[in-house]
Amino acid sequence: MDLPTFLVQCLNAIQYGLLLFLVASGLTLIFGIMGVINLAHGSFYMIGAYLAFSLSPLFGDQFILQLLAGVALAAIFGYILEWVFFSYLYQRDHLQQVLMTYSLILVFEECRSILVGNEVHGVKAPDWLSGGISLGGVMTYPIYNLFASAACLVVAIGLYYVVNRTKLGMMIRAGASNRDMVRGLGINIRLLYRTVFAAGVALAALAGMIAAPVTSVYPGMGGHILIICFVVVVIGGIGSITGALIAALLVGFVDTFGKVFFAQLSGIGVYLLMAAILIWRPEGLKSKGY
Repeated sequence: MDLPTFLVQCLNAIQYGLLLFLVASGLTLIFGIMGVINLAHGSFYMIGAYLAFSLSPLFGDQFILQLLAGVALAAIFGYILEWVFFSYLYQRDHLQQVLMTYSLILVFEECRSILVGNEVHGVKAPDWLSGGISLGGVMTYPIYNLFASAACLVVAIGLYYVVNRTKLGMMIRAGASNRDMVRGLGINIRLLYRTVFAAGVALAALAGMIAAPVTSVYPGMGGHILIICFVVVVIGGIGSITGALIAALLVGFVDTFGKVFFAQLSGIGVYLLMAAILIWRPEGLKSKGY
């Protein structure tokens, strides 16, 4: 493998890993703080991708505004969804949570089929992000992919700052450690849960919107991302943002270079990585270390 090809694969791995982090960070927050096994989280990624498809004709080249509008809509949707459905799951056992969230997957897929059909749709990247940069010789790398990685990195830094340096983050960390004590201190734990859930939905939807011009928009696209994100959460440590970032990048590199060097066995590389890390550290890399 020559140097330009190696650089392209590294950039692809970083982009994939950072997109995984956006989805997995919301999943690990919801699971680690609220204690809910949310199988419908991949559907929020799909909803984000379809939001990109639906909003792109309205915003044209105003891609940043499109992302902000999609995130706002997803956050409102997440807030309402927690209030209507998930607020009743906290005291239920995990089997009921799994059944409830799996049923939501079916509902979302049927709504998607009714509203936009079952065709595969493409989302055009904005003109100001078209083209590519030269990596030597005839190889180029799309500017949009660099933008996607940069946007995910900015969100990751912002999320780390919020969780570790703000009052809201302090309440989130406290709620994850001892929700009864947080409630006893007078903090509205219900509002905190709804805020966290809305943020998790918004992060997953943002990942879907960013990924849409790269991967297209198609039915069932949330299923695969959900499985990989659970792997990321388990590797990183349930409830840990920093662990999710490290694990997502590891998965990105293993998956990308596995497809390059071991194409026939690439499907099991990520799961072998998970098995190896769990043998070494059963609690995951960070274990709620944020």
